[in-house]
Amino acid sequence: MNYNWNWHVLLESAPGGETYLQTLLSGLVWTIGTAVLSWVLALSMGTLIGVARTTRVPWLRRVGTAYVELLRNIPLLVQMFLWYFVMPELVPKALGDAIKQVPPPWGIFIPAVLCLGFYTSSRIAEQVRAGIDSLPPGQRMAATALGLKPWEVYRHVLLPTAFRIILPPLSSELLNLIKNTSVAFTIGLFELVGAARSVQEFSFQVFETFAVATLFYLILNLVVVRGMLLLERRLAVPGFIGPAVATKVGPL
Repeated sequence: MNYNWNWHVLLESAPGGETYLQTLLSGLVWTIGTAVLSWVLALSMGTLIGVARTTRVPWLRRVGTAYVELLRNIPLLVQMFLWYFVMPELVPKALGDAIKQVPPPWGIFIPAVLCLGFYTSSRIAEQVRAGIDSLPPGQRMAATALGLKPWEVYRHVLLPTAFRIILPPLSSELLNLIKNTSVAFTIGLFELVGAARSVQEFSFQVFETFAVATLFYLILNLVVVRGMLLLERRLAVPGFIGPAVATKVGPL
């Protein structure tokens, strides 16, 4: 099989007036937007559910456990189809009709963000729970003894320390979320994979198209990794989490 390599095809005009490279860049923008909004939703919901699973209120723990087990054990692709095709049929008819009438791409973008956000939140919730449970019980007891209310104990004592502990797995979860945005292509979102499929169908240059899309994913993920490493170093507590930072002590 002889393949005709043609990297200049990326600078040729695509249907619609823009170049094929601009089409891929547009898909990258949709990927970033989907990932950012999904991450905000996932981190917020994941924190709430993770806290609920560590409270001393039995029904809250049961609700949190049911939430996590339900969402993280259903394949993401199935959840994407449920949010896009099934959810408008389950809500009241007036609301369902309104959802169906949202014009694209927003009618596709919003279900994709909700699906990715809630799916990822179930995984973050488990990490938040593990981070809080890993803390010494004396921290909660000391904060309570100082007169802090339960929500103040979480806000000022438990969560700041727990998030420092779980930053590395949170970084991995964010990388997974960015890659999982490609699943939204199945419901028609014109993100990076959708843009790459469109370009290769019109240009017939499969390898060049997906090589550039792969490069975009790689660069985006490397930027995220670098940013999370800097955040981890910025929030590290010397001598408490991770290796202690040596300090120079002068003569007594």
